[in-house]
Parts: sequence; C-alpha cells; structure tokens
Amino acid sequence: MHLLITLLLVAVIFPPPIFGQSSKAPEQQLRDGLHDFDFEIGLWKTQLRRLVRPLTGSTTWVEYEGTSRVSKVLDGRANLVELKVAGSSGRIEGLSLRLYNPDSHQWSLNFANINAGALTPPTIGEFKEGRGEFYNQDTLNGRSILVRFIISDITPNSCRFEQAFSADGGKTWEVNWIAVDTRIKE
Repeated sequence: MHLLITLLLVAVIFPPPIFGQSSKAPEQQLRDGLHDFDFEIGLWKTQLRRLVRPLTGSTTWVEYEGTSRVSKVLDGRANLVELKVAGSSGRIEGLSLRLYNPDSHQWSLNFANINAGALTPPTIGEFKEGRGEFYNQDTLNGRSILVRFIISDITPNSCRFEQAFSADGGKTWEVNWIAVDTRIKE
C-alpha cells in the first residue's frame, strides 16, 4: 500500500507527458541539472531553526548554529553534506547524500541523522529558475505525510533551506525546518 501511495504521489507531482506531446518547452527538456549544486561546494556557517513538534499545533522553535561542509564526489554526479550544529536543545549531526539521475535530470536528497543511524526516504526533485523543490512521502508518529524541501535565495555566498510537512495530501504545508547558510572563506 505504501508503494502504491508513493507511486501515485510521484505521478501527481511529476506527471508523464501525453504520448507524442511534451509538457515542457524544448529548452527545459534539454536542461541538464548535473551542476545544480555546484554553488554549494565548500564550507558554510549554518543558522538553523527547527519546529519542536511538527503537525501538532505547536509553535515552539529551537535554534542551532554551526557549519555545513559540502563536497563533490563521483566526479560531481553526487555530493555529500556534513551538518554539525548545536543549540540550547543539543546537537544535530547529519549527513546528506545527494545523487544525480542523468535520465530524469533530477536529484535525490538522502538525509541521515547520525543518532538514528539510518537514511530517511529520499526527497526527489530538481531546480527551476534558481529554486530547488524536492518531495517525498514519509511517516510521522505513525501517520503518512508528504515532505517538501525547498532550496531558495541562492547567491554565491548564501542560500536558504526550508522543509515542510503536509498531513492533508499537499493542500496545506507546515514549515518545520529553516536553515540559512552563509559561505565561510577557506
């Protein structure tokens, strides 16, 4: 059942073109997203806000500060993000493995919190007009949710990351993770 819901979600978010027609302009079809994350390679100061209890009506946020290091691997077809932040609520250490799919021209973002020792389901998506949008289906406290991850406000020296959850099939979204990164000159 979980697989069926995931396939339906992917079909809704990324509908296939009608046979013989394309839903994208020719220049979009040819766009290769392999270098979409090149802007982020390097060391970053990370300021992070996290909603303590998502989808419960809570408005309590906690703040963290630390660093993110992004490294190219596999000749740029993947990259690794090492996140290390701390705040009054403790530490978060995580790793994100981002993999590029040359057939779909999309990226999968695979996050692991070092405390859990496991990867979360990947969010999958792409960049359009300088903004990255990635989606997946997951569970939170035993119920199925949708996850949206957005990368925006990209400049050579800063960018913003935002994660949101939806418990109603994407009709409404609750932001629960906001990180603003500022480049550190090495």
